[in-house]
Amino acid sequence: MEVRAKKALGQHFLTDQSIAKAIVDALQPEDGVKDVLEIGPGMGVLTQYLMPREDVDLKLVEIDGESVDYLLTHFADMQGRLLQADFLKMDLGKFFKDRFCVIGNFPYNISSQIFFKILDHKESIPQVVCMIQKEVAERIAEQPGTKTYGILSVFLQAWYDIEYLFTVGQGAFCPPPKVKSAVIRLKRNSRTDLGCDEKLFKTVVKTAFGQRRKTLRNSLKQLIGAKATAESWSADQTAAFIADPVFELRPERLNVEDFVALTLRLS
Repeated sequence: MEVRAKKALGQHFLTDQSIAKAIVDALQPEDGVKDVLEIGPGMGVLTQYLMPREDVDLKLVEIDGESVDYLLTHFADMQGRLLQADFLKMDLGKFFKDRFCVIGNFPYNISSQIFFKILDHKESIPQVVCMIQKEVAERIAEQPGTKTYGILSVFLQAWYDIEYLFTVGQGAFCPPPKVKSAVIRLKRNSRTDLGCDEKLFKTVVKTAFGQRRKTLRNSLKQLIGAKATAESWSADQTAAFIADPVFELRPERLNVEDFVALTLRLS
């Protein structure tokens, strides 16, 4: 029995066993954290190396019924570990009562959505090891000052230390994807609070990168105007506010701390 790769689910099955083992070896759970969730196990190329690990208590979520049947047939002790569901719609609090790590070859078409859900549960997820599209991996791990640095870079770097581990060529998959892939590891950093309103922080970052070719003075014009109105500023006060050199920059020049400081200014 084989599982057909489904384009609608963004499935490209990893077949290179050395890469599969390297991905699993990259998972380094902290002391006291044994629970691990594998997202999209497919035919179990990572699962086969995760199951024997004594430091891992594995659970799996798979949306594809054909893959679920395959896993239940080919892996002992799979019953009770495997949930057929959409990770993006899962209530993770019902599946895990404590902290847990995440591992998987993420479907490229929803990888950003997966990361946003991980951010929603950042206090419960101390580590993520995943293979994603190389371009997205570079964007996430990138430092300020480049064209690839963007919204996901800022949001993830605010809460995680990110390591770009290695690149994977198209030939390691069946069917081969049109793009290269990469494996990254995210480890929760020591930050417990941004020091600013988190909702406004997200709005500032998204608004700034929404018009990334513009300076912050122009891309954040509405947010600046809203603050000026709320505080009944005169034209001179508004002009003094936007005279700050930070507003001459484009968003890719700002790191997490810079965006926090900017959010505090706009709050």
